[in-house]
Amino acid sequence: MDVIVLGGGLMGTASAYFLARRGARVTLIERSRVGTGATVASFGNIRRTGRHLSQLPLAHRSLELWREADRMLGRDVEFRATGHIRLIFDEGSLADMRAYAEAARPWGLELEELGQREISSRFPGLGPDAIAASFSPHDGSGNPRLIAPAFAEAARKLGVAIVEDAEIDTIRRSGSGFVVVCSKGTFAAECLLNTVGAWGARIAAQFGEEVPLDACGPQMGVTEPLPHRILPVVGIWTRDKDHGAYLRQVERGNIVFGGAAERVPVDLDPGHAVADPTRLPLQLRAVARLLPAIAQVAVIRTWSGCEGYVRDMLPVMGRSATTPGLFHAFGFSGHGFQLGPGVGDAMAELIMTGRCETPLDDFRVDRFGRAA
Repeated sequence: MDVIVLGGGLMGTASAYFLARRGARVTLIERSRVGTGATVASFGNIRRTGRHLSQLPLAHRSLELWREADRMLGRDVEFRATGHIRLIFDEGSLADMRAYAEAARPWGLELEELGQREISSRFPGLGPDAIAASFSPHDGSGNPRLIAPAFAEAARKLGVAIVEDAEIDTIRRSGSGFVVVCSKGTFAAECLLNTVGAWGARIAAQFGEEVPLDACGPQMGVTEPLPHRILPVVGIWTRDKDHGAYLRQVERGNIVFGGAAERVPVDLDPGHAVADPTRLPLQLRAVARLLPAIAQVAVIRTWSGCEGYVRDMLPVMGRSATTPGLFHAFGFSGHGFQLGPGVGDAMAELIMTGRCETPLDDFRVDRFGRAA
C-alpha cells in the first residue's frame, strides 16, 4: 500500500477517497464502524461564519466540494445551501459581528447584515428580540449520518481496502514506511495518515509530538417533527457561553439543536460520551431565545459524541515534524464537519504531491513547541 489511513470518520473516509482518486493504493483502518464516531454525533452545520480567519481558505475549498458531493459520491448526502443566520441581541455582539465581517472580507467571506425588520420579514418566528443578524447565504447543513459512509463507499469503488472493527495493537516505523498491527491483521504502507479524532494526540505522541488536546462531549438534542418552516441554520453572536445555542430544522420536520451546555470530559478508554439530562432545561432556554416556539415542543432524543479539542481550538493538520511519511489531520475542536471534504482533498494533495494549494501552516503539529 501507499497510504494507511487511521480512522473512519469524515476526515479519514474523505482522505481515503481523494487519495484513491489521485491513484494511491489505500487501506483505511477503523476501530469501530465507518462513520459511527464524532462525525455521526455532529450537528451537521456547514458554516464559515465565525471561523478563525486562517481556516477560511480550507472552508472555502470544502464548500465547493460539498456543492459537488451528490454528483461526486453518487448519492444524496442532504447538503442544502439554505444559508446560515446568526442572531444578535446586544450592541457588544453587534460590534463583534461587524469587526469579524470586516476582517473576513479579504479572506473571501461576505456576510450580509440584517436589521430587525428584515429578520422578521425573511425569517418569521426567529429571535423576536434580536436587534440584528449576520447572514451567509451559501452555507447550510448536511446529514452527519450519510456523509462518511458515502465517502467510504465511493472510496471502496476506487479500490480502497476498508478494515472495520480493528483494534490497533502497535504502530511502528519500518525501513520503507509504517507497519500497523491490529486485530484484523498486519498492514504496511509508505505513508501513515492519522485521522483518529480525539485519539489523534496519542498517535502523535508515539512519534514524539505532543499536542495539548482534551476529549470532550457536546450535548445535542432533537425534537418531534413539526411543519417545515425554518430554512437556514440558526446561531448566535454572543460572548456568553450560556447563550451559545444553535439549531436547524431538517426536511422531515425535526429541530436539531445544540450549544449552551458545557461540554463534559470524556475518558478515551472507552471513549463513550453521554448526554446529561440535567443540562437540558438551561440549554432549551437558550435555544428558545432563538426560536421561542421550541418551548412548546417535545424533545425526543439527546446524545453526545467524543470530540478532540486542541488548546488553541485549531486543528492539527499536515506533515509530522519528526517522522517522514507521517501525516496528521485531527483535533478539529467541534467544528470540523464543514471542513471534512476539504481536509480530505487537501491531505491527499499534500501526501501525493508534496505541496498543498491551501495554506496549512497555522495547523502545524509542532506549533506548540515553537510557541514555547
